[in-house]
Amino acid sequence: MANGERVRVLINVAKPEELAGINVEHVDGIGLVRTEFLFHGRDELPDEEEQYRVYRTIAKWAAGRPVTIRTLDAGGDKPITGLTRAGESNPFLGVRGVRLSLRRPEVLMVQLRALARAAVRGNVKVMVPMVAVPEELAQCRELLAQAVHDLLASGVQAALPPLGMMVEVPAAALSIEAYDADFYSIGSNDLLQYLMAASRDEPELSTLASPGPAFWRLLEDMTAYGRAAQREVSLCGDLASDAQHVPQLLRCGLRTLSVAPAALASVKAAVRRS
Repeated sequence: MANGERVRVLINVAKPEELAGINVEHVDGIGLVRTEFLFHGRDELPDEEEQYRVYRTIAKWAAGRPVTIRTLDAGGDKPITGLTRAGESNPFLGVRGVRLSLRRPEVLMVQLRALARAAVRGNVKVMVPMVAVPEELAQCRELLAQAVHDLLASGVQAALPPLGMMVEVPAAALSIEAYDADFYSIGSNDLLQYLMAASRDEPELSTLASPGPAFWRLLEDMTAYGRAAQREVSLCGDLASDAQHVPQLLRCGLRTLSVAPAALASVKAAVRRS
């Protein structure tokens, strides 16, 4: 509890196998399913049926709890053969995340169709990564609606899941009210490194890659907007898994954290102490 308000603690999942051994009763849901595991290390991209089966399995495990599934976040440090661009001079600022998906709509539509089908089987939410301008999210919303329409027209069960976005680009964080998202999930890893222009993987810049006043102010502003607009604002980056930062995250107004499974117990304990 934080100031008498319930704090929800969810988990981040990179592959379904990570759910083995986790008691669903101990979590409030899944705040991030990274779908890149379906695309890596293979000669062909996964088809709709394969993706649907995986998403359905995860949703079934959650037993009605929310499951936020991120559309493919390829590029940057996550290249995928035959899909991502080779030779980009600065891949972290290149054609990645939603930028890549919108340039390959045939790949995105396969994933959106599978997600719309899985939404019939559980409490599925869809999250778009690396959104920088409102038009990117609007295009994804149109494509998701089209996917649902096409499925229903062909007699396939489908539902329109909530569509949200990762807030990891400073431009989006500073103008969050301009984005027609059903929910917002703060990706602290990229937001921090873009905000400070400092790689989180460079040891000499570790102090710059740590949260400071500018970052905390952004979090406060975003959570205040979420409360006013009655839209959930959560945080699913590594920061949420670090128990020492939990009190400050709660002071910023966050009431939903999504953490690495290994950090679940320590973060819950930190929430209880706050």
